[in-house]
Amino acid sequence: MANPTQGRSSSILPVSGRQAPQQAVLLWAAPQFVSKCGLHVLHHGRRKPPRRSFACSASRLPSTEPPYVEEMLARENIRTRNTERKARIQKHLGKPEFSPSAYGTAWVAMVPLPDTDRQAPCFPQCVEWILQNQHCSGSWGVNQFGLLANKDILLSTLACIIALKKWNVGSDHISRGLEFIGRNISTVMDKQIVSPIGFNLIFPGMFNHAIRMGLEFPVRETDISGILHLCEMELRRLAGEESNGKEAYLAFVAEEGLVSLLDRNEVMNFQRKNGSLFNSPAATAAVLVHRYDDKALQYLNSIVSIFGSTVPTVYPQNIYYQLSMVDMLEKIGISRHFSSEINSILDKAYISWLQRDEEIIQDVETCAMAFRLLRMNGYDVSSDELSHVSQASTFHDSLEEYLNQTKSLLELYKASKLCLSENELILENISNWSGRLLTEKLCCSGTKRTPILGEVEYTLKFPFYATVETLDRKRNIEHFDSRVSQQLKTKNLLCHVNQDILDFAIEDFSISQSIYQDELSHLERWEKENRLHQLRFLRKGSLINCYLSAAATISAHEFSDARIACAKAIALVLVTDDFFDVGASKEEQENLIALVEKWDHHHKVEFYSEQVEVVFSAFYTTVNQLGEMASAVQNCDVTKHLDETWLHYMRSVATEAKWQRNQYVPTVEEYMTDALTSYGMGPIMLTSLYFVQNKLMKHIIKDPEYSELLRLMGTCGRLLNDTQGFERESRDGKLNIISLLVLQSGGSMSIEAAQEATQESVASCRRDLLRMVVREDRVVPRPCKEVFWRFCKTAHLFYCHTDGFSSPKEMLHAMNAIFREPLKLQTSSPLAVQSEK
Repeated sequence: MANPTQGRSSSILPVSGRQAPQQAVLLWAAPQFVSKCGLHVLHHGRRKPPRRSFACSASRLPSTEPPYVEEMLARENIRTRNTERKARIQKHLGKPEFSPSAYGTAWVAMVPLPDTDRQAPCFPQCVEWILQNQHCSGSWGVNQFGLLANKDILLSTLACIIALKKWNVGSDHISRGLEFIGRNISTVMDKQIVSPIGFNLIFPGMFNHAIRMGLEFPVRETDISGILHLCEMELRRLAGEESNGKEAYLAFVAEEGLVSLLDRNEVMNFQRKNGSLFNSPAATAAVLVHRYDDKALQYLNSIVSIFGSTVPTVYPQNIYYQLSMVDMLEKIGISRHFSSEINSILDKAYISWLQRDEEIIQDVETCAMAFRLLRMNGYDVSSDELSHVSQASTFHDSLEEYLNQTKSLLELYKASKLCLSENELILENISNWSGRLLTEKLCCSGTKRTPILGEVEYTLKFPFYATVETLDRKRNIEHFDSRVSQQLKTKNLLCHVNQDILDFAIEDFSISQSIYQDELSHLERWEKENRLHQLRFLRKGSLINCYLSAAATISAHEFSDARIACAKAIALVLVTDDFFDVGASKEEQENLIALVEKWDHHHKVEFYSEQVEVVFSAFYTTVNQLGEMASAVQNCDVTKHLDETWLHYMRSVATEAKWQRNQYVPTVEEYMTDALTSYGMGPIMLTSLYFVQNKLMKHIIKDPEYSELLRLMGTCGRLLNDTQGFERESRDGKLNIISLLVLQSGGSMSIEAAQEATQESVASCRRDLLRMVVREDRVVPRPCKEVFWRFCKTAHLFYCHTDGFSSPKEMLHAMNAIFREPLKLQTSSPLAVQSEK
């Protein structure tokens, strides 16, 4: 039976927050060049034998040739630049820095000092900041793209003007600010420009208040009427809505809009334990402008004591932004470079999760993201904490839904997919209603695709267990916009760190792609040296599929030896599968088994045919080389164990071939028992893990946990393979799990029912495998368990629509994207700043 292995893998656990273990000899490691010079490093007082690496044995260009030297120097320059970027990113991970919010600072500046008849500012340093930070254009606010004006800048400028007028200071500043607004008044009513949250209430309300204060805007009466009409239209819209979310929205914006839509008690119902309204300095200050509240004042005092003379748009939001950073680093494939910082962030987030911190629990997006990242990184988090959004009705009544925050909905959907047991009904409910709402959003948008809707479409189309890191990484880098900010009432910007992250990811990807190309060249030479290309029975294009499978599963470029060893093991499985399936007679099959059984004494057995000699020689040479290198990594001889694993696999494949020759119909139980071995994961996994994990002791491999991981992965792969190969194998008169289920049922089960039952088994095994991977470490080390999960994802890639190993064209897009095509960066228009809608 056709029994290729897997293909692409996106490390769901991109060793996020965990440093990739050192392997024997990295492709570009210094020991390699020391070895080339004939020098061997002394180790504990004795001469240590040199470790072999594929770099040394691949007939690579010698290091003395200029092209190779130039390549090494170029990579070293990249590493130097990335070291500088890395330091800046690390600093930001520890303590996020945000651009000051002119709008929020203006509202804090308006707060009067208590017990002074409200005649003096409570925060004079904020007033001084306004005086010192006006742009030459007359505006205030973050002019991120060098634009003359946008709605955010206009709103910030208006707030600063009102603050200065309130305390009768900065008359020149006020004049320049008024002129700026007058010159750009058309922007206010331009529907093509993204509006901050609540803009149509807040700007007209503040504009009207400024006029009542005696401020004169150099605009036409028609402009004034048009601005006030925006507010009237918004109030009319709100009057026709019935939603609990509307009340939260009004509390969020009405005080700043200087309109009385809720009484004080209704507004203060949304006050948080830290004294703020929605963690917004502006909304909290707006309350204090109109009335005194001790807790609200304490909140502002705490912020000003931290930031000095200005405030950010939202505070606190360290947890949200740090988790967002972790998510971003994982998505673009560079999280392994920041393992210590990520561990620290996740540890703190976990403590906050256990304490039910408001900063996590009361914000839907933060709560869902924290659940997903913590669970995927091995923290014990219960889905019960998402019970407050388990039903669609609760989300409909939230501020997030009222503001049409697609990002929050998408985070809930992603979190809902991390189900570890059949009993997590909360996640199942969230998955059902959030998936339905996201689908509706896509339908309503037609062909228009904003960045967030593009992410929604991709997430719905490709389940997280069927995506792989190498492809996801490239896509996420290409769609990464370092200029995008979170659009609240005004922009909440990170301080320039996004560009560092993007540049770091681009260069890291370029290094990876270059190394992938070198490794593929090495494998092509290996194929020819071992005469595998002469085997006529071997399916076409198999080698690059084998390497694609390995690169998708073990993607970090530091793991060069592990990736090449994995690719060779997959290739040998494919050779064996085709040899026993279509390429050999009964006598040739038995001859090959006899040769493998004798192994080092194979000269006692004659070769039945030339193709047997080619197949065995490739096995003998390659497995021994892999065993020698793995033994160096493990610091003990593991060659014999590898030999035994390959022999066990080969006997299993021979059993299937015997069934086929004798037309024997096994039971489902017999079939699956043999199929778990004949799928080939035993030798592939063992070979790979010897290069991934130092000190992979024998007791680990013999432990029931390892056996169960192998069983679950093998079951997923075998059933996926059988599902996609059913029609082809049926035409060839071969049995697989689908046909056996139908036969064993005596005709009571249809083919469709058998396929559905098989998919349910795949889902069950996948869920159990994920649970074993993310739970607390037991015997099998975490990096090893992650490889099992990535192989599972790789299998889903290769068997998504067909058998990817038997249909090379199916994988052509993935191959080109990973190995050949350069990055194609996409950026959005500066005006199309991504809002939370």
